[in-house]
Parts: sequence; C-alpha cells; structure tokens
Amino acid sequence: MAHRIEMLGTGNAFLPHGRHHSLALFNRQHLVDAPPTVLAGLRRRGYSPASIQTVFITHVHGDHVFGFPFLLLERKYVSDREGKSPLLVVTTPFGQQRLIDLCRLAFPGSLESMIESIQWNLNNTGTTEDGWRWERFEVHHEASVEPHGYRFEHTDGASFVHSGDSGPCEPLYEAIERSHYAILDMGFPDWVPSTHHHKPKDISELSKRTQTPLGLTHTYIDDESPYPTLVEAVFPVFAQHVRHLRDGDALIWSGTAWNLEE
Repeated sequence: MAHRIEMLGTGNAFLPHGRHHSLALFNRQHLVDAPPTVLAGLRRRGYSPASIQTVFITHVHGDHVFGFPFLLLERKYVSDREGKSPLLVVTTPFGQQRLIDLCRLAFPGSLESMIESIQWNLNNTGTTEDGWRWERFEVHHEASVEPHGYRFEHTDGASFVHSGDSGPCEPLYEAIERSHYAILDMGFPDWVPSTHHHKPKDISELSKRTQTPLGLTHTYIDDESPYPTLVEAVFPVFAQHVRHLRDGDALIWSGTAWNLEE
C-alpha cells in the first residue's frame, strides 16, 4: 500500500472559514499533534480514533494539544473499550507532563488508566513499527512551549518534514533540503510583527532557496465560504512547487515523489 499523508485540518488557531485546526495523519495511523478538532477531523475522513497508533507532539500550544484528552476519552469509552489498541506518544519530558496535567484538568480521575497505558517516547529519534524513522529538532517559535519540527523517513526512502509552528530557522530549512516534501506553517500575514510563524514573504524567500515541494498549512487564509472574510480569503501567488493545502487533501507517495491525490 502506498504511503499517504492526509490533511485533516489546515487552519491556524483562529479557525479560518472552511478549515479545522492544522492536523496531519500519515499512513492512516500516525498523527502529528492532537488539536481541539482532532475527533471531528478523524471522523469526517472515516477513521476511528482507535486506529491511531502514534501521536507526535510538536509543542504544547492549545491549538495543537487541547484535543488530546478527548482522544483518550473517546478511545476509553467508545472505540477501544477493551483497551486492545496501544498508543505511542512522542514528545519531550516537558510535553509529557503538560499532556498529563491537561488530561487531569479536563477529566479529573477519568483518564488515569489511559495515561498509565500510554507508551511514552521522549527521545529525539526513533522508529515506528511500520518502518518510519523520525528525528525531532528545535524550531523558532515561543520558547516556553518547547517547539519542535519532525523529519520522517521510511525504510523505502520516502521522506517528509513537518514544521510544527515555526518562523524561518536553519534547523528546519536543513531538514527540508534533504527531504522529498515539507508541510510548512504559514500562520501569519506579512503585516503581523512576529517571527514565530512563516509569512508569505518568508515562503517566497524559501521557495527560491529550495526546490523541495512545500505544502502550506496552519494558515490564516479562509477556504471557500459564504461567510464574511475572517482575515484574508485570497491566496498569495507563489512558485509552482508551493501549494496551499486544504482540509481533505491527501499526498500519495509514488516511489519517487509525493503527489496530490486527484
């Protein structure tokens, strides 16, 4: 079966019209983050939460982890009542404690057995059972939430990067240069005075530096919607190898490249 990356959500924290919070699922069993819309994202694509084997946490801002207690709660009482589906969570020691605290705040006393059953991996590198090797690296975002990106490479050579939330930084760009695809945050318009997210001008500059295809997520731009524009509704014009991803987009590995599923 060909590898696939599915965008269950592509919006930033403010939920632009037509978008759930940014959320990627690869090979139907590995999630990058667990935002507030994680259950809705899985269900509208036909996936059971019990099918998730791994959650990779990029950082602990609310739009990336506040769905984590709901994911555990659903598995406990609905889709995995017999506890037959193990869950691996890849994070840092800081991230582990924040996730545990979050679960206890959200549902006091209800998730202790789920917390204890989780397989925690706090290392910067590792391998999944289906052959994906990951490496975690620091990125440029709010330092207090320990922001990281991930590079994934399968034993058959397929590779991609997920930036998490990040502005321009060399560790991220180095990982992109040696990968087949990059899922990249573009969370702010150019007029926002912050370097913690990529902006359109940053994407333009990066596209001149690398020919690695860039798929933009965590965006502030509305998708098609009958409602008044939230911030912007017009996509910037970028180089041909840059794509503004939409909720429901799927990338399929051909053996040499990631292609958008038609």
